[in-house]
Amino acid sequence: MATQLEIGDKELLNVLQSSFPLTEEPYAAIGARLGVPESVVIERIRLLRRQNYIREISAIFDTRRLGYQSSLVAMRVPQETLYQAAARINELPGVSHNYSREGYFNLWFTVAVSPDCSLEKVVSHLSQEAGAESTRLLPALRVFKIGVSFDMLQGEGASSEVLGRSAAGGETAVPLSGLDKEIVRQLQQDLPLCQSPFEEMARRVGFGQRDLLERAQGLQASGVMRRYGAVLHHRRAGFRANGMSVWQVPQERIEEVGTVLAAHPAVSHCYQRPTFPDWPYSLFAMVHATTTEGCEEIIRELSLSAGVPDYGVLYSRIEFKKTRVRYFLE
Repeated sequence: MATQLEIGDKELLNVLQSSFPLTEEPYAAIGARLGVPESVVIERIRLLRRQNYIREISAIFDTRRLGYQSSLVAMRVPQETLYQAAARINELPGVSHNYSREGYFNLWFTVAVSPDCSLEKVVSHLSQEAGAESTRLLPALRVFKIGVSFDMLQGEGASSEVLGRSAAGGETAVPLSGLDKEIVRQLQQDLPLCQSPFEEMARRVGFGQRDLLERAQGLQASGVMRRYGAVLHHRRAGFRANGMSVWQVPQERIEEVGTVLAAHPAVSHCYQRPTFPDWPYSLFAMVHATTTEGCEEIIRELSLSAGVPDYGVLYSRIEFKKTRVRYFLE
C-alpha cells in the first residue's frame, strides 16, 4: 500500500520520476538533494524495486521523433479467446501496453513500428492473428497532454507536458546516425544501482561517461528524449483507479474541450483520435485517482467544466502488458 511508505521514500519516488539527474554519479546527486548518503539512496531504490513500486529507470523517447509510427488500437475479440489473442499480440516487441477493458471493444493496446514498416499492415496482421471481429486504428491526431509522474506526497497525478499540438506536425523525425541509435539502445535499458551507473553503457558505445551524458542531454534538448526517470507500478503506488475517459465532442469544440481536459492534474494523457460510425468519441483522457469513486468524481467535474455530457469511462480489467517500447532492436 502506498500509505505504508515513509515520507522519505515518497520524496525519493517523486525525484526519481520528475528530476532524475543525468550526471556521472546520479544517486549521489539525489542524496545531496534529499540530505542522505548515496548508499542510502541506492539501498532504498533497491528495496522499492523489490517491493514492486518501481518498474524501471530509463529514458523515455518521443516515438515520432525517432521516425517510428504508433497508434492506439481497439479490438473486439471473442471473450473465450481473449487471453490467447492478447498473448499473440504481446509477442510483437512494438506493443507496449495491452489491456482488457470494459465495453464493445474489449482489447486495447498501443503499438509502434519502425520507419521501414507499415503500421496499417502490422495492425491488420495482428487483427488476423488475434481472430478479431472488429479492429479500429486510433492514432493520435492531436496531442493535448502527455507524460505523467505520480505525486506520492499529494496523492495525485502530475503531468510533465501540456502540449496542445497536432500529432502530424511538430513531431518531425530527427535524422539519427548509427551512433545515435546505439545510444538510444543503451539509454532505454534499466539503469543499474551502483555509484557510476552510466559507465557500462558508455563503455559499450565506446565513449567516456561524460561524452555519453552530453549526447543524452542533447537528445533531451532536441525532444528526441522526452525525459529520463523512473516509471512506477501505479496501482502499487496507490493509484488503483485509472479510467480511460472518452468524449463525444463536436469538431468545432475539440480544441476548447481538449484544453480543459488537459489542464486537470489528474489527467495524464489527452489526445484527439479519429471517430467511426461505431466509435463516436474524438477525445481520450486518462484519469488517475486512488479510488474508483475519486476517478468518477473527477470525470463528472470535467464533464461539467467542459460542457460535454456525452462521455464514457473504460476501466481496465486485465493488464496483459505494460512496458516501454524498445527502439532499434534487431
